[in-house]
Amino acid sequence: MVQKCKLCSRENSIDILRDTITPYNAEDTDKFKTVVKFECRGLEPVDFQPQAGFAAKGAESGTPFNEINLQEKDWTDYDEKIHESVGIYEVTHQFVKC
Repeated sequence: MVQKCKLCSRENSIDILRDTITPYNAEDTDKFKTVVKFECRGLEPVDFQPQAGFAAKGAESGTPFNEINLQEKDWTDYDEKIHESVGIYEVTHQFVKC
């Protein structure tokens, strides 16, 4: 993202460092884990609003779930392979300055 300051015309940016993207697995449940790093120049993230475009894989079945929408911070579906409900609940986040 690039944003130009209306007062001083300086360009500020936040870039996703693609080689830092890591999955959040079932073993990571109930704890914070670094899943992505950003390079910030002139801007600092303060909030995260998850949207659509997430994907998951069933921990036991390997069933792929594509196009997960986390806008409500919860998601549920049904895994046909194991005949059980699956879900992502109470998505939270934190930013840590490095």
